[in-house]
Amino acid sequence: MTDSPDTTRRHVLIGLGTITTTALAGCGGTGGDATATPTETETETTTPTATETATPTETETETPAETANLRVAHLSPNAPDVDVYADGSAVLEGVGFGAVSDYLEVPAGERQLRITPAGDDGTTVFEGAVPVEADTDYTVAAAGEVGDMVDQPFEPLVLEDDNAAPADDTARVRLVHASPDAPAVDVTLASNGDTLFDGVAYGDSGYVEVPAGEYTLEVRGDTEGNDGDVVAEFTVQVDGGEVYTGFAAGYLSPDDAPADTPFDLLVARDTQGGMLEVAAPSDGTANLRVAHLSPNAPDVDVYADGSAVLEGVGFGTVSDYLEVPAGERQLRITPAGDDGTTVFEGAVPVEADADYTVAAAGEVGDMVDQPFEPLVLEDDNATPAEDMARVRLVHASPDAPAVDVTLASNGDALFDGVAYGDSGYVEVPAGEYTLEVRGDTEGNDGDVVASFDVSLGGGTVSTGFAAGYLSPDDAPAETPFDLILAVDAGDSMGGSMRHEAPAAGLRG
Repeated sequence: MTDSPDTTRRHVLIGLGTITTTALAGCGGTGGDATATPTETETETTTPTATETATPTETETETPAETANLRVAHLSPNAPDVDVYADGSAVLEGVGFGAVSDYLEVPAGERQLRITPAGDDGTTVFEGAVPVEADTDYTVAAAGEVGDMVDQPFEPLVLEDDNAAPADDTARVRLVHASPDAPAVDVTLASNGDTLFDGVAYGDSGYVEVPAGEYTLEVRGDTEGNDGDVVAEFTVQVDGGEVYTGFAAGYLSPDDAPADTPFDLLVARDTQGGMLEVAAPSDGTANLRVAHLSPNAPDVDVYADGSAVLEGVGFGTVSDYLEVPAGERQLRITPAGDDGTTVFEGAVPVEADADYTVAAAGEVGDMVDQPFEPLVLEDDNATPAEDMARVRLVHASPDAPAVDVTLASNGDALFDGVAYGDSGYVEVPAGEYTLEVRGDTEGNDGDVVASFDVSLGGGTVSTGFAAGYLSPDDAPAETPFDLILAVDAGDSMGGSMRHEAPAAGLRG
């Protein structure tokens, strides 16, 4: 494996501006009749005599025209789809950003190339001559940006391709830097930090050969030690005996650019044809569960990324954790069995190796105390000490004000001033407790509106969801206030609880 390529800037800046092509006219020859004039004799005959020898007609042997192979890549991130003309003939039409054509066989020599917006033959984005040699492969990459005040002006890069077959167990890979707002980059292997490409600037390119296999490539800002920040990662599988070109294209910072075209690695299979599938490396997985805490909502179905993950979930249900890919998960909640009606739909960002609870809280309908919206909670399920328990309170009662939670045994406050939608953890010695829910006061001595007996095992993590209506008689549904206790982690599979009817008169 080559640690650093012989990076070359073999890109020919094709003469910008309109070039008028003058066609050659005329043809070669003597200018006389192509038919031979017979010898003047007393008598003409077309039949040779026995003593006459037929003279063969002299013909010229035509030498086959020499050809080259040429393909076009659209790498200009703010340019529209384009049509490409070679020597006045349309060879590619409607080419969008990221497209790399197959090779076209063209006569060797200077080819006249013209690029126009797709379907707009009257507007020329670029026109110029491309010199190509016989028996050689070329890539013409439409790179840079169209318009004024840009980082890199639009100009095709002409690259000579080395498509000679490598060894059966080796792949040849080229990097072409075509991202107009990216600095020079290093490309390293995630597996061991080895450098494949070192200090490749915009417009530059270079080849390396690597053993066939799967690689995760890290694109970094160029540093002397090749240890700059990783700005992107890509996973590729390269086959032995094949040649590939990776075009680093798009905007590194699309929010500050003329077009929302994010940075990407587009890999063309130079010898096989077509494009290589490039995957973002797996970001790992997260654990996610759903709690139904909306007191006037029907039973619901829950969809993640378009697939039903929970069906017929009723109020007070807390699901087990589901393993999901890290990243943005698309969550949709519908009434149970009614896929055509969406109660909620939105993106839920989750990070790798983290646990989350998505609590469907609030109320459905108009003129409600708290509108329906899921609460996304990051769960701290790290195991506490064997003789300790970690407990979280989540306030999800839409008609209750901020609350304090105290211990009946000594009046100590476990949770102070928890408002609707808020949550927090405490750690307590394992054991049995009677929890008192009070209206929030400065001295944590407000009226007790509900009490609950719970048993908390050592080394466990639990969440108590304060849900339902504090005053169900005045609410859209008769769903009374309750403490729903879920054991999040640990050996114990659940907590016990007893609740008394909440006292009247505590309303926010």
